[in-house]
Amino acid sequence: MLIAEDLLLLLTDDDTGRLVASGSMVDIALGGALLVELALAHRIGVDDSDGGNRHGRIVVRDGSLIGDDVLDQALATVTRKEGKKTQSVVTALAKGTRVRLYGRLVDAGELRAESGRVLGIIPARRWPSQDVDHETGVHGELVAALQRGTATDARTGALIALLSALRAVHTVVDPVEVGLSKRELKERAGRIAEGDWAADAVRSAIDSLMAAVVAASASAAVAAGSGS
Repeated sequence: MLIAEDLLLLLTDDDTGRLVASGSMVDIALGGALLVELALAHRIGVDDSDGGNRHGRIVVRDGSLIGDDVLDQALATVTRKEGKKTQSVVTALAKGTRVRLYGRLVDAGELRAESGRVLGIIPARRWPSQDVDHETGVHGELVAALQRGTATDARTGALIALLSALRAVHTVVDPVEVGLSKRELKERAGRIAEGDWAADAVRSAIDSLMAAVVAASASAAVAAGSGS
């Protein structure tokens, strides 16, 4: 299961099959999750040279096939956009990823696809849970990490960092489960996001990717607000 798939499971209500956060912001986070996974696999990085017009731009370290169709497509997109600013690559990867991942999660038996209409007129899709075992395990790992105040593996660290970037940690994990207030939970998640769950070799790239997710999410939120 990809980090992006776990993130989407966590952000989709088990009963209603609807997102618990803004769709545009979730899409950005999913694009960021794909980039984070590629960075953890040492396939891509971010130019961290001092100054110059290449600083903060995406670099492909290894463009060979990975064997996962979603990651391979993501890597191909990154390769085409190599040298672009990180935020623009995150935004490019956001397009169409949610629907594709929903399809994979249905095929894997994690979710089921349901069709309906809003107000009896507008077609709508929902993705309620079919089998919650995997998601329950992921949720438990998040709770344990938040209770400890540290992530012991990169996958959990990445999920907490992405949820923190979305400001959705408290939506996925009830502060009561961790024994903290909402504010304390947010602060602890922020410290974990900045912690040492990523190896030194990719730490600077991860930091840049997370900053890009935050910036792109903020832009998506402003766009959504102005359109409402």
